[in-house]
Amino acid sequence: MTHAAPIRGEHLATALNLAAEGVPVLPLRAGKLPFGNCRNCADNACGGRPNMKTPGPCNCFAPCHGWAAATSSPSAITSRQWMRAWREGATVAYHPGGAGMTVVDLDNQPAIAWARANLPATRTVATTRGEHWIYRGAMTSANAVRPGVDIKSLMAYARWLGYGEGPLTALPDTVRGLLVKDPVPAWPAPVTVPVPARSGRCPHRTPAYLERGITMAVQRITEAHSSVHAAVYGTFLAVLSTHGRCGCLTGAHTARLFAAAQAKGETARHCTEAWANAVHRLGM
Repeated sequence: MTHAAPIRGEHLATALNLAAEGVPVLPLRAGKLPFGNCRNCADNACGGRPNMKTPGPCNCFAPCHGWAAATSSPSAITSRQWMRAWREGATVAYHPGGAGMTVVDLDNQPAIAWARANLPATRTVATTRGEHWIYRGAMTSANAVRPGVDIKSLMAYARWLGYGEGPLTALPDTVRGLLVKDPVPAWPAPVTVPVPARSGRCPHRTPAYLERGITMAVQRITEAHSSVHAAVYGTFLAVLSTHGRCGCLTGAHTARLFAAAQAKGETARHCTEAWANAVHRLGM
């Protein structure tokens, strides 16, 4: 098999080698950009991977869904659609989270100095301006967690720049903690809602009604694909308007709601503020 240019042939060989090791790969265009949606997938017509943020059903064989297109299937990598991308592509990328890894992307020398002083040593790969520190273990990705530092793991891609030096170290809590930008507890204290004087039985009559409401609220937050903060606030408002005045809500209930919100990327501080705003709006 021949290729349009030798270096692109090297890209294909690199991709197949990584795939054989279980690392999902994808081609990138110039400028470190993924390939845009093909005609069949334009405007999410395929019904999968909306905004390239969540994997979903899609029968397209082209690498046109950003990080979600990453694959370790040799047949996909060498398919006609992918071969066209390899001919046009500028470099190879991989999905760290899909391989159970996290890349701490250090963009400059001050960031590298910070990492050397605060993070455990692990495998390092030189980049154009800095270094990639690679840990064993996946986590949520985030940009600018501190000056010059990005985290690339789940739902993200990173350029393949070689195997680097040193053994992989287990992902430390120090790196996970970079996502918590405010010194607030990871779990909220039980929220006490002022309860108006009420006589007679609780209008919910059965704990199953409240349980069903909390379960539906958690599901609503979990299924939010955009405007997550607004979805969290709206859900908190709905829960409080239905269950907030009878005294049924407990700290365990609010902890479930907060945990669902934090799993979608909300900070504990944002959760607390959204809950307080909902309480205030309802005049509780």
